[in-house]
Amino acid sequence: MRIIGPMPHVLLIEDDASVRDGMELVLRRHGYGVETAATGEQALALLAGERGARVELAVLDLMLPGMDGFEVCRRIRARAPKLPVIMLTARGDDRDIVTGLEAGADDYVVKPVTAPVLEARIRAALRRAEPYPRQGPGADRTDHAGLVIDRAGLTVTKHGVALALPPTELRVLLELSASPGRVLTRDQLLASVWDHTFLGDSRLVDAAVGRLRAKIEDVPARPRYVQTVRGFGYRFGPL
Repeated sequence: MRIIGPMPHVLLIEDDASVRDGMELVLRRHGYGVETAATGEQALALLAGERGARVELAVLDLMLPGMDGFEVCRRIRARAPKLPVIMLTARGDDRDIVTGLEAGADDYVVKPVTAPVLEARIRAALRRAEPYPRQGPGADRTDHAGLVIDRAGLTVTKHGVALALPPTELRVLLELSASPGRVLTRDQLLASVWDHTFLGDSRLVDAAVGRLRAKIEDVPARPRYVQTVRGFGYRFGPL
């Protein structure tokens, strides 16, 4: 398990008190510190305060009173782009899942969720936020037609302008750009970025690529850097 302080802190945003209390108990038993909020408004206020400084991951229910989980996710991503977000959905509806991922969630679980699944997803999300391993001598900083990727500093700039990439999107870019021209399947990316070797969902990959393209491409609909290879996956250009 990743340890940043005495123990990782999770923000649990869930309006159902019984579900929230049960999940909090499970997380504390696994060694996590837990902050809780019953509404999106409470969660955003907490993140803006002193207690928010120690939060390392958010678990967010989509069906919240008042501000819904989609909007909460967008606001969290705008305020804290590097904070991993795992969304909870009771319905497992494809449209809800895709919308949540497009809003900036890194992963999702469908309720009712078992303790081992939730804890495994949290551990995987925290690992994605860790420093990325170096690729070897001379590979720390590469310039791809104006898109500069610094693997040592974990920074990306485009024509000299720094880009704020959340950990999941950054890891997708690092994986693809490690071997320009090589096609990586969605399953390969799920395994290497999300640690999902079983029951993986390719929508996680497609949504992350879509968010990444919105940041690094001049025209996301006509990508130059991250190209789709139909029926297989993605490869890194540039064209």
